[in-house]
Amino acid sequence: MDFFQGLLLISSIHLLAAASPGPDFVLVSQQTMSSGKKAGLLTSFGIALGLSVHIIYSSLGLAVVISQSEWLLWAIKILGAAYLVFLGVQGLRSKPRAVTTSSLESAQVEQEPASKSIIFKGFLCNALNPKAPIYFVALFTLVLSPDLPFWQVSVYGIWMMVLQFLWFATVVFLLSRPMLNRQFQNKAHWIDRILGVTLVAMGIKVALTKLS
Repeated sequence: MDFFQGLLLISSIHLLAAASPGPDFVLVSQQTMSSGKKAGLLTSFGIALGLSVHIIYSSLGLAVVISQSEWLLWAIKILGAAYLVFLGVQGLRSKPRAVTTSSLESAQVEQEPASKSIIFKGFLCNALNPKAPIYFVALFTLVLSPDLPFWQVSVYGIWMMVLQFLWFATVVFLLSRPMLNRQFQNKAHWIDRILGVTLVAMGIKVALTKLS
């Protein structure tokens, strides 16, 4: 398989994987609808950075070791489940707030120092995904081989991160359209709570699901 064939295959597979509903999608939606476009984009950027963790260990051949290590997968599963439940509980604790033009502007100012924490939240959500090692074993086994040059592996990895970010950035821009966002802001605490329940349910499902 040549470089461009591999790139096309990776693009098609990874776009389908990124578009499938999961914790990343729920988190991006929650951040966008409750805190605005900037928070959604920062979360998307953090998720794309989290992907680098899986790409690095996969390119080093560690994904196979991780996927075949029961105790390591169990540890990742528990950490990931606990983090999803933590995010969900934060959403469940959301309270009603008055929404005005001035309040939205002040909220944006207040969020400036929290940019790193928003990025880190997205990073952890993706990096602690317990199903990622299995997915990357399949993907890298299908497309990559040990004799591939480092630059080619690097391009594949960076391109996957770009695709991940572009997909969620598209979701952010759709959800942050003025008319939609105004309606979301008026019901922000209910949206936070509903998505919080979803994240808690996902966390419980991750904890109880047997990885194979």
